[in-house]
Amino acid sequence: MLRPFFQLRAADVPLYQLCDQASGGVILLMTVFSPWAFGSTQPWAIWTMTFAAYFLGALLLVKLFIRKIKKYPASRWDVTAPDNHPNGKPRDPARTATRALAWLTLALLAYCLIHALNAAATYDPIRRLFLYRSHLGWLPHSFDAHRSWFYFWTYLGLAAAFWSLRDWLLGRTPAEEKKFRPSAGIAAPIFPARMRQLLWLLAVSGFALAIEGIVQRATGSHKLLFLVQPVVHLDGDSQFGTYAYRSNAAQYFNLLWPLCLGVWWWRHDGKQNNFFLPVAAAVMAFCPIISISRGGALVTAGLLALMAPIYLGVEFFCGQNPSSRKLGKKIIWLVVFLAVVGGLGGYFGWAKLAPRLEDLGGGFSGREEMFAAAQPMAADYPLFGTGPGTFATVFQLYRISNATYWPEQLHNDWLETRITFGWAGFALALAALGCVARVGFCAPGKFAVMAGLALAGCLIHARFDFPLQIHSILFLFLVICALLLALGVMPRRN
Repeated sequence: MLRPFFQLRAADVPLYQLCDQASGGVILLMTVFSPWAFGSTQPWAIWTMTFAAYFLGALLLVKLFIRKIKKYPASRWDVTAPDNHPNGKPRDPARTATRALAWLTLALLAYCLIHALNAAATYDPIRRLFLYRSHLGWLPHSFDAHRSWFYFWTYLGLAAAFWSLRDWLLGRTPAEEKKFRPSAGIAAPIFPARMRQLLWLLAVSGFALAIEGIVQRATGSHKLLFLVQPVVHLDGDSQFGTYAYRSNAAQYFNLLWPLCLGVWWWRHDGKQNNFFLPVAAAVMAFCPIISISRGGALVTAGLLALMAPIYLGVEFFCGQNPSSRKLGKKIIWLVVFLAVVGGLGGYFGWAKLAPRLEDLGGGFSGREEMFAAAQPMAADYPLFGTGPGTFATVFQLYRISNATYWPEQLHNDWLETRITFGWAGFALALAALGCVARVGFCAPGKFAVMAGLALAGCLIHARFDFPLQIHSILFLFLVICALLLALGVMPRRN
């Protein structure tokens, strides 16, 4: 009786196409909504993104059912990929790493779910009491069930959005399907249409966000988007753009501008000379300096310092014998880009940033004291941690006195993850990052290098701040990872 249900029917094809188109629309809307909804730092914005991600997940399940179970031969860039990498390296490792990442995603979600289901306590914030309950001590268990449930539902949405985005990026548009149908083994274009849509939307949205932040800082407004007065960081210098905390804004821009520059660098070699992308990248690159975020400015400087020799090295040693004139143009372009970022950033932000950099040691020592106070938490719960999202709840038990600063985030995502997830969850997260790096190694080199720099900069900044605790930044981090995963399995010409 169920056999007809698993057979491909005529109605399944338009249903698949409808789900695919709906996925693209939701993904593009989420890309814009995430940073503009005040960085998605408020519960209403996080739940909006989460419910949208659940919808994406439902659409993905329908697509996978039609494609995998009913055997619909959807036109996709990964279906006709050759067995070997264009440079002679096998492409199988990229597919193996992708499958491993899928299993690791399920393992991380199951890990968070067990923490919430097997909670050792529920915290009452009104009475400031831990209400302890029976649990299995040999399984992961949370010390604040409410927070762990919230983080589980959030991570579930992010996982659904991540895999839905990758699946959507690998699909062909009707125009591409018609164009490439005659040749089943044809290589993918430099950027397939869907990838172009997403990357251009990110660039335009990020550029507009940067302009809004610059204007807001220039006018001295203390309201985000000139509309909302945040509860914390009341002075205008502590805010930037749509973010109440200037460092979070800097972290978002430091993820985005290398990505835009990588797109232009790769497209530029394809003779598509559009200079909006480097201009947008330059504007976004000097925003961390104007925001006067010390960590953001230092990460920007580090990324620029790494980007310059990598760019020149690739052009000099990996190019196809370019003429001296072309090399000269590339050197001039690099000098102009660095001069624009450094000059404008210094002109508009150095006066306020310099005193903060002079006090860098004092700020760092203050955070090191906070890290030292939190270290016993990691030592007391080494294997499973205290539970996702429970740092702020449990840290109060480790305060020396009521005068000890009680932070909501530790300003050290590496240590906070080890405290809340334990070594078991921390190892799963590191393994997932390793899978992304492995697949990204198969992506086109120039784009992969710049995307890798963006991700590395965020992870370095996470040692001294909390970018991965902010939904919009974590979402953009996963978008870049999904781009690398999609590009890593697409066939390429030599």
